Amino acid sequence: MPDSPLSDSPYEVLGVSIDADEATLRVAYRRALRQAHPDTGGSPAAFHAVQRAWVLIGTPEARAAFDRGRGGASGDGGSREAWAPPAPRARRDSRPLARSHGHPGGFSRERYLTLIREWVGRGVSLDDPYDPALVRSAPRDLRHILADALAEEATARALPNLGIAYTIWHDLATDAAGPSAPPKLDHLVLGPTGLFAVQSEDWGGPVAFKRGELIGEALEGERPVRALAARAKAIGRAARVKPTALVVVVPDEHAAEPLQLGGSVRGATVALVRRSRLVSAIREGLPGSAHLGGTEVMEVRSRLQAVVRFA
Repeated sequence: MPDSPLSDSPYEVLGVSIDADEATLRVAYRRALRQAHPDTGGSPAAFHAVQRAWVLIGTPEARAAFDRGRGGASGDGGSREAWAPPAPRARRDSRPLARSHGHPGGFSRERYLTLIREWVGRGVSLDDPYDPALVRSAPRDLRHILADALAEEATARALPNLGIAYTIWHDLATDAAGPSAPPKLDHLVLGPTGLFAVQSEDWGGPVAFKRGELIGEALEGERPVRALAARAKAIGRAARVKPTALVVVVPDEHAAEPLQLGGSVRGATVALVRRSRLVSAIREGLPGSAHLGGTEVMEVRSRLQAVVRFA
């Protein structure tokens, strides 16, 4: 996966301009490394970010390759940060996959493309709306929309590995009211381990549970669990079913533990899950979350298929 649109560039991590000379870059790296080291008040995540920044731009060769990628075409013939929609990939095995419906990330990408063109301005040519230099110069709200699209697509690539016993719907429209727009549910997953309402998120920073809600500096006042519960309730009410779990999935580095439980909402277990842990968490079922029998899964699937609308 490429870096998130919300993450700092290696120049920003080291605190230098993009035209800094080699000596300035090396001094900045050493200073940043000392400040980020856990033994001097930093954190493992910050220390890793500084090390990775140096890998990307610490040598003339690496820096030249990174700078070519910032503008679009890189030496290997493609964009270094592939934020454009991914190309379909040929399958390498014949294992039966879960059935999927909808277009993951499609709604968020449409919003991003509309808003980035408005931000650039009428009459301005926009050859590549995913150019890394353009994306990183855009306001955070715009970058967040693109980051969410990428997060949804990453989840969608993993979920089919649940197998044929599961059915997945992506980008579901809901009539949930509230301040968090748009009122859509990213993913709904149905199988023998339950009915999971899943929201894929990337806020650009760590989050954790406190009193049943997610907190973190990057949230900027959002209440993700409350919003997810409202969206899941709206779909469940229309189909006359009850979700058994509410799951927020984030990039691995943004959750301190692979799986964190946050209590329950209306009988549904609430969890924060690292992206790499999502498939196994659903396949195993969340602690305290109800499993469904074969006949019940078929009935719930029929009810959902009759009412599901896509955003």
